[in-house]
Parts: sequence; structure tokens; C-alpha cells
Amino acid sequence: MNKLGVLEGILFVVGDEGISLKALSECMEIDEKEAKKLLKEAQKIYEKDDRGIRISFIGDAFKFTTKKEHKDYYKRLVGSDDLKILSTPALEVLAIIAYNQPITRASIDILRGVASSHLVRKLTSMGLIKISGKSKLPGRPNLYSTTSAFLDYFGLATIDDLPKMEFDFEEKYEGDLFTSIYKDDAE
Repeated sequence: MNKLGVLEGILFVVGDEGISLKALSECMEIDEKEAKKLLKEAQKIYEKDDRGIRISFIGDAFKFTTKKEHKDYYKRLVGSDDLKILSTPALEVLAIIAYNQPITRASIDILRGVASSHLVRKLTSMGLIKISGKSKLPGRPNLYSTTSAFLDYFGLATIDDLPKMEFDFEEKYEGDLFTSIYKDDAE
């Protein structure tokens, strides 16, 4: 049996979903060490200049992806690249969900200060977010989380690869609550 051929077929069959190292080793009935070795060998083959695809590790899974250096050709095939450009508000909603998941739409609205239902529907239809459960709050609202398509879109292997958010909540004013920092001109 040609294990590289089997690996290639498995990666083709799993498509965009990809396959974890554990699932791959179980499917091929080999240990994870041997599965890693096969993946590295296949990656070397696909990294050659005469290949149009590569094996990437994205979203906790190995999958076939296209090479970035050929993107101009792919754009011509699919049409305008404006189809997948996200607006600033959509990116804002995605960031809120990514850093606070799982989260309700009402919580997203509170953090943004504006209604987000249209953007949540749009991002769900694009496959970048999904309903990941129900909250225990009254009315049992949906909880939203990012998807593996989100990880693919931003080129992240896992959600942990997001940049770390650091906030400086240092007190800027240390007076009591009833003393104004503004001076009255009449004084």
C-alpha cells in the first residue's frame, strides 16, 4: 500500500474541513508519529514550484490549500475579489465574537452600542460564524462562535493565534466623585 497516495486521497476527500493528526492516524491505522512523517514528506512534494496546491495546517486540521503566489489566476477564475471583502462594522462584529465566544447577539449589540442583527446574519451566511449553542439567559438566546472558515479567511491555525488584547485601565483621574476637574470661569 502506498501510504502517501492514501494520505493524498484522504486530504482530497476531507476537503475544506481538513483532518486532525489524530483522526488521520486513526483512519490510516498508523501512529501519530508516522502520520506526522508522512505529512512532512507530502508537504515537501507539494511545496515544489511545479505544484499548484500545498498541504497547510489551519484550524487544527491539515488540508489542501492553494498557493498564494498563484492568487492572481484564482481571482480571474472566481471573479471580483470584492465578493469577500468585509466592511469595518462586519470586522468589528467578528472581532467581538472571536475574542468573547460564545456570545449572544444582545451582548454584541451592547459592546458595539448599535444593533448587529443584520451583520450577524450576513456573517452566518458567509460561514464565518455559527450558532454554537443556547444561552441560559431568559429566552435562551443563541450563542455565536467563529468557524473554521473564519480561521481560513484570516490564515489562523487556531483561535489562540489571534493577537493578544491588552488594555490599560490605569486611573487617569484620582479625585472624589463629587469634585469636578473643570473650573468655573466665575471663580
